[in-house]
Amino acid sequence: MGVDKLIPCSVKLSQVIQKSGCDVLCVIDRQIPKELVEQFNDFRSYDKAFDTVVSCFKSSKLNMPVVYSPLPELTDYHDVRCYQNAAAKSLERAIKGGFKAPLLLVPESDKFAYASLCTVLGALSELYVPIQYREDVPDKSQRISNLSVMISSPKAEEILKEALLLESGRFVARDIGVGDPERMAPPRIEEYVTKIFKNLKVNVISNLDTITKEYPLFAAVNRAANQIERHRGRIIFLEYKPPQPAKKTLMLVGKGVTYDTGGADIKAGGIMAGMCRDKCGAAAVAGFLQIVNEKKPADIHVIAALCLVRNSVGEDCYVSDEIITSRAGVRVRVGNTDAEGRMCMADALCRMKELAVSENLPDPHLFTIATLTGHAALAAGSGYSIVIDNSVAHCTGHARKLQEIGQLFGDPFEVSMLRQDDFDFNAGKVIGEDVVQCNNVGSSRTPRGHQVPAAFLIQATGLNKHGLDSPKPLKYTHLDIAASAGELPALPTAAPIIALTKAHLN
Repeated sequence: MGVDKLIPCSVKLSQVIQKSGCDVLCVIDRQIPKELVEQFNDFRSYDKAFDTVVSCFKSSKLNMPVVYSPLPELTDYHDVRCYQNAAAKSLERAIKGGFKAPLLLVPESDKFAYASLCTVLGALSELYVPIQYREDVPDKSQRISNLSVMISSPKAEEILKEALLLESGRFVARDIGVGDPERMAPPRIEEYVTKIFKNLKVNVISNLDTITKEYPLFAAVNRAANQIERHRGRIIFLEYKPPQPAKKTLMLVGKGVTYDTGGADIKAGGIMAGMCRDKCGAAAVAGFLQIVNEKKPADIHVIAALCLVRNSVGEDCYVSDEIITSRAGVRVRVGNTDAEGRMCMADALCRMKELAVSENLPDPHLFTIATLTGHAALAAGSGYSIVIDNSVAHCTGHARKLQEIGQLFGDPFEVSMLRQDDFDFNAGKVIGEDVVQCNNVGSSRTPRGHQVPAAFLIQATGLNKHGLDSPKPLKYTHLDIAASAGELPALPTAAPIIALTKAHLN
């Protein structure tokens, strides 16, 4: 779907404040128009908090309202998210003030090379309206009528175009991520995705016999939900083929657990609330494909899988102690049904491995993206994705490069390493089992609780046979976005789309 249809209002460049047709001016830095200098200095003379809080006032010289959302005093440890946050807060205040046509002054920065782009992205993020609200209350589908931006850079048009492209991907990811367990149940996501990606190759796997035979670990998670037609699981493969011979292949698998009850190991004590966000990995993959579809890279082949399933509890749900043979022929003993994310992705990841090998795809790089563990949130802290490379990807320096790029564009990562301990943790404990899916306590109470699932995904898919010394080494990266995807009541962030785009599509 075109970018213009995925942006919630018209967005344009403006050259002159007085002729912009706007009803409020949003300023987020101390690079202010000369008409405001005297008034700003006057405010500072009696209000020591002026440069620390968002304010709204009337400028007599400009004859228009002004929203001022100041940046903090920057230290060596701040990053470009300061600009994103300030821009979002300025739009939030303008909307609360009832304004419909803000003009955002976009500053440049000597400290952050991409501050202008990130500022525009921050403003656009504040304009998103959840899909169900748009559908149920159409007259509330826009927060403002139009946004004007004034960018002093000679690359202003390029910056705005790029921001709108990236935002279109984030819009798709937010739509899927924000939908409640019914609005974005697997069949409804299928409807949404097939409408968005009409010109991509889309293969929807919904036949239960096919799922049971070819994706047995996914089928186990799907068993209880499959009893309810509107909750039945889907695996959706999306493919973009470039116009020129591909030089590299990106293969992404997203966790799309549309609701996670915990299954038989049910989430108790009120911690089930918010589990409609457990599909944000698949949402991010779909958003990334939206950018690919618009950007149309000339020589990059992209294959994606959205693993959409509801982890329901019921008389037919899978339970701990079951032994299930994965697509790769690995005998998996279930340890905890609340570790369903690795189960629902493993067989699709195995399929990606098979394609990379059998079709001899050029320079394949496999990914899993998932809101997988509470341990990731504990280890990294809110707002940070975790990147874990296998040995082959590690030797290319991929994780550090992704971290560096994420830092530049306000999509930050922490880097974790896989160790032999993580593989040993999953090793089968008795005759007849190859690996154990999980221990029986939460990941946040398990040492190395976010690395162990990455090791499991390598073991359960046979990727451990494609290491550095194998005839066909395969790069594989696991991204745990549990801490960065956005928890209720906040809206989904669409992390890590920006960093992935900048790292792999440029």
